[in-house]
Amino acid sequence: MIANARPIKIFSGETSRPLAEDICRELGVELSNNSLSKFADGEICVWMDETVRGRDCFVVESTCKPVNDNLMSILINIDALRRASAGRITAVIPYYGYARQDRKSRGRDPITSKLVANMLTAAGADRVLTMDLHAAQIQGFFDIPLDHLSGAPLFVNYYMDKFDPAVCDHANFVAVSPDVGSVARTRNFAQMVQMDLAIVDKRRPRANVSEVMNVIGDVEGKTCILLDDIVDTAGSLCNAAKALIEVGGAKEVYACATHGVLSNRVDAETGKVTRAWERIENSVIKELVLLDTIPLPEDYAGTKIKMLSVASIFAKAISHISEETSISDCIFGAR
Repeated sequence: MIANARPIKIFSGETSRPLAEDICRELGVELSNNSLSKFADGEICVWMDETVRGRDCFVVESTCKPVNDNLMSILINIDALRRASAGRITAVIPYYGYARQDRKSRGRDPITSKLVANMLTAAGADRVLTMDLHAAQIQGFFDIPLDHLSGAPLFVNYYMDKFDPAVCDHANFVAVSPDVGSVARTRNFAQMVQMDLAIVDKRRPRANVSEVMNVIGDVEGKTCILLDDIVDTAGSLCNAAKALIEVGGAKEVYACATHGVLSNRVDAETGKVTRAWERIENSVIKELVLLDTIPLPEDYAGTKIKMLSVASIFAKAISHISEETSISDCIFGAR
């Protein structure tokens, strides 16, 4: 429950409404009312159903599928709040879309994550609250304050309970980075769960296609925990898990990731559709733990994916932002 704070109002887009409701329950407040509809041509219309003048307002929406609709939804919500004289507007974006377009990797590439940062500022956001950006340097793309939360404490607590060091010898466990880009994230996780570190070295010939090359580190006969920030088509994750078993000789593989994008992949030649969650179900991965920054696909019918809630972390951060106190324990805290 928020104490000694100016009154807050929490609004939501359509996709993140269940998460916004969970955040409100953690805070002991009601989810504020806004009406969202679409014109016949698909344009999004937003109406604030209650006064927000002078209030501390938070808009919760992940920019996941449908990405452009959700992005426009949060921008229009912010604009509506600004024009209704909200005291302060915080864009709460559990999953920040377009984050993978964070640099020019070839000539004439856009830097779309910077463009989105500019759009949020232009719409009227005073600050942004998000979790596990694909690239940490995106924080520097914003000209307004950005609070960057970490999902690692949830994974640490989950695996320390699942594989209690008092019962399981963590010398027989390895935290694995599925690529070189995730090494720093995985190293921090490995230190917190008291496990060794290994790396899957891979080459990506084109978008959403990866080819595993080598396993760096000793995983033979050990239980591996793959850690990533995003699972999109699940090709990289499943190939990495397969390499750990077939190349590295691992005993078994678990996996975890903050954002379960879980896109369908369409074969350009045959037109065959492969669902990401089906690929996970058919892989050697025993269990995939995701955070609920993105809801599971409506057609999910598997058993391997487990969801952990981020509501408590976001609720705590929102409380600290409202009270103008430090949120460092929200960013780094794990028991």
